Amino acid sequence: MHLDPFELHRPTTVEEAHRLYAERPAGADYLAGGTDLLPNYKMHLNLRPTLISLDRIPELARRDGARVGAMVRLGDLERDADFVGRYPGVARALREIATPLVRASATLGGNLLLETRCFFFNQSEFWRASLGYCLKADGDRCHVVPQKERCYATFSGDLAPALAVLDAEVELAGPGGRRTIPLLDLYDRAGDGIRRTHLRPGEILTSVLLPPAARERSATYSKLRVRPSFDFPELGVAVAARIVDGRATELRIALGGIETCPRRFDELTTPLEGAPLDGPRRRELAAAVQAAVRPVHNTFLPPDYRRRMVGVYVRRALTEVVGATAVP
Repeated sequence: MHLDPFELHRPTTVEEAHRLYAERPAGADYLAGGTDLLPNYKMHLNLRPTLISLDRIPELARRDGARVGAMVRLGDLERDADFVGRYPGVARALREIATPLVRASATLGGNLLLETRCFFFNQSEFWRASLGYCLKADGDRCHVVPQKERCYATFSGDLAPALAVLDAEVELAGPGGRRTIPLLDLYDRAGDGIRRTHLRPGEILTSVLLPPAARERSATYSKLRVRPSFDFPELGVAVAARIVDGRATELRIALGGIETCPRRFDELTTPLEGAPLDGPRRRELAAAVQAAVRPVHNTFLPPDYRRRMVGVYVRRALTEVVGATAVP
């Protein structure tokens, strides 16, 4: 596999990046760490003639307490003792991403905007051509759920669930100005594996903001994957709660690796806030989350198995967060 020729620009400000993007009507991609985008380019997946690298924009690489720039490298964040101490659930997710070598280049923003994955999409051009391509690249039909309207490629980032349970926000900068939104509002739940975010044309994710309350929550993250290192998640489970007098308040559960975007289950957790999460309640809540998901057969592990593991992983994470030593 090789990279086809492309035009590369390296702006030094967000505004310059916007201008370069607007001047390329044939299309452009923003380039962060390149650990996902460039391998996809090598497989000729949705190529653009222009790449606009963000690695020379100082603003995007700044860290200031609860505000983390989108171009901060995951390896640097993983070695930040202050950050790891404040947000252990996010630290767990960081350590689960790929390998140390990949984390040395990969970025916070890049993981949040990771391309959705599917084993009909993430293949060589030769393999995809033999199948007639797919709805997500070059073709006109989905092979996962055969039809021509919706792509079922799965969101495969680790950090979004871990940050979502802490009520993180993201700052976005576009040609029309800047806005700050809840992290989960970045993702389009009404969309699909292609139309997966609410980013506006030319908009850049500049930073992630964690609220003060995030430091008061006990949080964890666990991941199901085929190999214990490197692989993308077949399932990612994040749980956070504030424990007061043995009762869990501000309870949050979020999943990744199951649907086209990360999902939080407030409709199931909010009614339980303030109640003790004893063994029976943990089992009931885990079963309810499991019943609410419908994975499809677009990754290596069968969807029925992944769905059963949702219940197992959620129950284990709840047990860890409330400080119990075992499920009665």
